[in-house]
Amino acid sequence: MKKTIALCLILLLGLDAYAQRPQGFEKITVSGKVIDKETSQPLEYATITFKNQRLPDFLQGGITDANGQFSFEILPGNYTIVTEFISFEPIVQEGVALRQSSDLGTFELMIAVDSLNEVELVGERTEVEIRLDKRVYNVGKDITVRGGSVSDVMDNIPSVSVDVEGNISLRGNDNVRILINGKPSGLVGLSGPEALRQLPAESIEKVEVITSPSARYEASGTAGILNIILKKQELIGFNGSIVLNGGAPTTYGGSTSLNWRTEKLNVFATTSFNDSKSLGGGLFNSQYFNDGSIRSYTNEERDYNRNRNNVFLNLGAEYFFDENTSLTISGFVRESNNTSNNQTIIENRNSENVLISTVGRIQSEEELDNSRQFTANYTKKFNDKGHQLVIEFQKETSEEDQSDLAENTAIDNQSSTTNEIQDRILMQLDYVLPIDENTQFELGYRGNYSEQATDYRVFDITSGGTIPNTNLTNYLRFVQNVDAAYTQFGKKVDKFSYLAGLRMERTKIIIDQQTSDDYKEKKYTDWFPTLNLSYEFSDSENITLGYSRRIRRPRSWSLNPFQSLTSLTFFRQGNPDLDPSYSNSFDFGYLKRWEKFTFNGSVYYQKATQEITRITETTGTIVRVSEDPIIDVPALRSTSINLAENNRAGTEFTLTYSPKRDIRLSANFNVFDSETIGTYNDNVLDARIVSWFSRVNASFPLPFGINTQIRAFYRGPRATAQTKSQGVFTLSGAVNKNLFNKKATLSFRASDILNSSIGKSTTETDTFINYTEFQWRRPTYVFTFTYQINERKAERQRRRNNDYSEGGGDADFDF
Repeated sequence: MKKTIALCLILLLGLDAYAQRPQGFEKITVSGKVIDKETSQPLEYATITFKNQRLPDFLQGGITDANGQFSFEILPGNYTIVTEFISFEPIVQEGVALRQSSDLGTFELMIAVDSLNEVELVGERTEVEIRLDKRVYNVGKDITVRGGSVSDVMDNIPSVSVDVEGNISLRGNDNVRILINGKPSGLVGLSGPEALRQLPAESIEKVEVITSPSARYEASGTAGILNIILKKQELIGFNGSIVLNGGAPTTYGGSTSLNWRTEKLNVFATTSFNDSKSLGGGLFNSQYFNDGSIRSYTNEERDYNRNRNNVFLNLGAEYFFDENTSLTISGFVRESNNTSNNQTIIENRNSENVLISTVGRIQSEEELDNSRQFTANYTKKFNDKGHQLVIEFQKETSEEDQSDLAENTAIDNQSSTTNEIQDRILMQLDYVLPIDENTQFELGYRGNYSEQATDYRVFDITSGGTIPNTNLTNYLRFVQNVDAAYTQFGKKVDKFSYLAGLRMERTKIIIDQQTSDDYKEKKYTDWFPTLNLSYEFSDSENITLGYSRRIRRPRSWSLNPFQSLTSLTFFRQGNPDLDPSYSNSFDFGYLKRWEKFTFNGSVYYQKATQEITRITETTGTIVRVSEDPIIDVPALRSTSINLAENNRAGTEFTLTYSPKRDIRLSANFNVFDSETIGTYNDNVLDARIVSWFSRVNASFPLPFGINTQIRAFYRGPRATAQTKSQGVFTLSGAVNKNLFNKKATLSFRASDILNSSIGKSTTETDTFINYTEFQWRRPTYVFTFTYQINERKAERQRRRNNDYSEGGGDADFDF
């Protein structure tokens, strides 16, 4: 704002001086050019100011055009010339005598060190903002995820890892809460992380990594929160982008992101479609014991062939009643039609590991996945100092219809259908009251009401016809209502800041298993204190300390007592007696910026009680996998239980080196010690392991204007109470070329170049040893073409607006 006023003063004083200047003084013309010294690219909207030494209040000058050139008239005299552009060091020339029209030549500006250090690149232009209670990663132009999905974006965020099955972890803990625009959303889907593979990467503006959430955020997720912010432009006029992609295995798709805004109305829309094929597979080998002696072996080899076809439409409009009051109405529709053909070969071997028989199983699956969501947001800003009221309402409906046909070569075939419907209503109110410039009070309410119905039906297909399988068919109704209220108080005293809060959540859960007439209702009220502290040694160095109490509530599938068939010898089963898990977390962080280096690290500790853990056990049931010859093997069950506690301590750091603007090297390293303590059915399930993961990104230019990015990721070995998993290494890369005067780009990315992203784990008990290999998808290769609509103009205008309107304030003290 201050710079906007300054520019206006230049013009007004110039006009006033022109009116009052002595007659007879003729103006002269000065011209020149302003460029980026490092890239030699012209800088549009750079400001050139001429300050007369005898009349310091008499300012003349102007701005550069799209080619970085300027030409305007001034009065003859001695001047101090200041050439400026946002994020660049200004050039100041004193005592310049100008008596006649002159070409001042080329001004070469260097990017400012402070601005360079504020940018921590994950890709071509991905930066991080450090806040009091979170880190914000602006996704920007990460070329390794172009044509990809939200899961690909998450896998490139420091502290976050995505395993071979698509499960997302934060600092190695998979109990992370994923929000869309700060709220639960149908975009996450009934199937959890699977739905994130259907949302295009180009729809994301930024990701907030919240390891020490304040009281403003819901308490779910013992690892913390990942908040995905979708794009919504705020610039006057029409702008957007069009993206087309295609590659192998067979995949093609596209997306558009459009925005049109006037003074009163802002309309935004994102649409995408995708049709893709992915290939995967795995091994599931078991060794069974009887009183310590080997009883038999079963080896399963599985191949997966998946096809996904999805369409996504997000449409919204924001109406500004005045500059402080707005109403936003938005909604989305997501429709997905997925098919999967899985082939399993089962080898049955005796105690001597001699092959007895081989049986086959072909499983065909079709899934329709639809979500619809409506959101209304009313925002009232009482002033420009942060005093505001936000009221929001959201309604969402998600439905999944799935049908399976399992054809077996040695026993009867089976088919199943699953219908899941979830309705959710969310109501939220947030009120923020700044008491003074450095003090803020906040309170709010959130009501989150969801009901999910699961109708699971299984049929045995015999020579006599189709017979319902009453042991597996069931209907579950699951209700979870959470009412929450919070308050928090923040203050900044010189270089010290604190934010203290308290959140109350009252939960009601209904588990209505109507098939077995098993009805359970649970109610509990919990209190969740939070505290975040920060101390700034300087603008380039600070420390933070955070504490939060969190909860992990069981999901519906982990509570359903009926079996869900996975294969002939393995099934999943819920535990209706499963209780929530609670955790207390501490996080100490340190940030230091140098001229070309940035270091961001933390040390953390978490203690969880009633830890929810998945185990695999024998059920005592014998499964016949072959009639000729007759072969029976023990059935294995995967279920969830509560153990006494889990203690997790670790450290992580990110180091970024930026020798030049177009060269970025960054490394993220996370190591943690996890100890699980507890017993189940008189079996001690204590487990302890030290694990780690690391990510390295390199971005650098090649000849002919080509940009390159390479990413390597390694997830170290880890363990649960029963299972030990081996490390996984993944190497990916991408190249990018600007076209049509930077209005378009063409990129190519290769994921998992070495075909090494394969999860390998071993589960050991007294009665069996199970070894598993799983690969969700094999290497993929994708070309992506992106065309920007008025985007360069919008970007220049955005930078200019930021330059002239960001006056004062302390961004680090963000409540």
